[in-house]
Amino acid sequence: MGEAINPLKAWLERDGGLLRLRLARPKANIVDAAMIGALQQALGAHLGSPALRAVLLDAEGPHFSFGASVDEHMPEQCAQMLKTLHALVRQMLDSPVPILVAIRGQCLGGGLEVAAAGNLLFVAPDARLGQPEIRLGVFAPAASCLLPPRVGQSRAEELLFSGRSIDGAEAFRIGLADVLADDPEAAALKWYDEHLAALSASSLRFAVRAARCDRVPAIKQKLETVEAMYLEELMASHDAVEGLRAFLEKRSANWENR
Repeated sequence: MGEAINPLKAWLERDGGLLRLRLARPKANIVDAAMIGALQQALGAHLGSPALRAVLLDAEGPHFSFGASVDEHMPEQCAQMLKTLHALVRQMLDSPVPILVAIRGQCLGGGLEVAAAGNLLFVAPDARLGQPEIRLGVFAPAASCLLPPRVGQSRAEELLFSGRSIDGAEAFRIGLADVLADDPEAAALKWYDEHLAALSASSLRFAVRAARCDRVPAIKQKLETVEAMYLEELMASHDAVEGLRAFLEKRSANWENR
């Protein structure tokens, strides 16, 4: 299927107009350092192509992604993990062409953060989307920045504070999903063919910049703030480290509320 970058498959189609990126480590498709690096490399290699009109990100297997690596969230690794994940998010936010994301199955944690950094989300009705980080005693920095502009402040807070997952149908109702489809990949390809394929790639890039010129800088500024909060304050707390350790040790957390 063209160029393979482990753990990501990347190839061009539609006469070079569409970059296909596929998370290729099912069933979990964990967003770890290797996956983040592969995504950054593929985007960096292709986003500058003058013929490119869009990116389509999807995943092999029944699930989009179970999220980030919990091991990499531990204090000794979390700074590097968070900085590289947020660099990927910024790279996606700065994409000169629309990023379409096709989601089926579980799309959780860091997986949803990566998806939400795209432009249009095509989601299966029975998909499950959520930010469960709070249940591990931490919070989702990128999602704290990406969800409010998508679904509104109160709905974003409800998802971030509860850690609950919602199905694709609810995601569509609240505006997190843009298109609801039994086959999200096919729906995204159809949308590209009907709406983008015949456009000037150059003019499309101006349209993307114009639509996002105020929103993207605000998200990036907030991301810098919450990243510092996570690393300098949250990870210095007892309960954040306890929650992560409890998850890895498959036991209940002993919260001390500090």
